[in-house]
Amino acid sequence: MRLKPDITDAASELTNQPFGWDGGEDRIVWPDTNTGNAPTRAEMDAKLVELQAEYDANQYQRDRQAEYPSVQELVVALYDTDDKSAIEAKRAEVKKKYPKPE
Repeated sequence: MRLKPDITDAASELTNQPFGWDGGEDRIVWPDTNTGNAPTRAEMDAKLVELQAEYDANQYQRDRQAEYPSVQELVVALYDTDDKSAIEAKRAEVKKKYPKPE
């Protein structure tokens, strides 16, 4: 499950250049050789807003995952017709509870 995006995710999305993290706010450390290629804070903030919107739009997926049958339940259901019906019903309930946004 993906964690809520942060500024390092934004930096990674904007450049394939290596960078470090020195902890705290605004503590991305760019190697001297990459400083000229580093995205600005404004660019990273804009990308973070975009990543947060995508994260928020996929909340239904995280909600579903928390309630879907476990892998063990699915494996057992492969060999038992009654269990398979119960699993299908449970998945349908979860999908109804957390619908995919249009």
